[in-house]
Amino acid sequence: MPRTAAKSAGPGRPKDQNKRAAILDAAKRLFVERGYTDTSMDAVAAAAGVSKLTVYSHFGDKDALFAEAVRRKCEEQLPAQIFSANLKGPLRAQLVEIARAFFALVTSDDAVAVHRTVVANVRNAPKLGQLFWEAGPARVQGAFDAFLRDEVAAGNLDIADTRRAATQFFCLLKGESHARMEFGCCATLKQREIDEHIAATVELFLRAYAPRD
Repeated sequence: MPRTAAKSAGPGRPKDQNKRAAILDAAKRLFVERGYTDTSMDAVAAAAGVSKLTVYSHFGDKDALFAEAVRRKCEEQLPAQIFSANLKGPLRAQLVEIARAFFALVTSDDAVAVHRTVVANVRNAPKLGQLFWEAGPARVQGAFDAFLRDEVAAGNLDIADTRRAATQFFCLLKGESHARMEFGCCATLKQREIDEHIAATVELFLRAYAPRD
């Protein structure tokens, strides 16, 4: 066998990252437009301009592709560095930055559409909800939990259960507005309303967990 042919057939050949990115972009779009059930690997391959074999080579199956699409979307809106505690900077400003990014994510049209898809298909595809939870909310909450633990260790917050505090923070942020969007009762919010909601949530959180004298 020629040396070049042997090299191309080798099991360790790196995958084409451009194709991987194209597959993910296509998957994110189709999962939003069609939902999970009606998005086939064939459709993703066609939209990405690759073969179905290439899609399976990169992601294995549709569940893995869905989970990666959710994870990637969260990372785009809430990159890892946003959860790096700047212990010399003002804590309030850091919380507001995290809050803005999270609220923008969960109230985006794409996120609302995917959330509706998960809820609508959870009976027919029971593991879909778990896939979504682990790829999205659980990862975000875990990162914020670590942020809070760093702030507690630095004496900036007094929290006995940082995991619970993390879930409280995000639930407060979602609030009524997110529920109304899920039900189709609220299309958009004015920037002033968003700013006031985020400021009030951060203020409440800081009052609850400020260091005791």
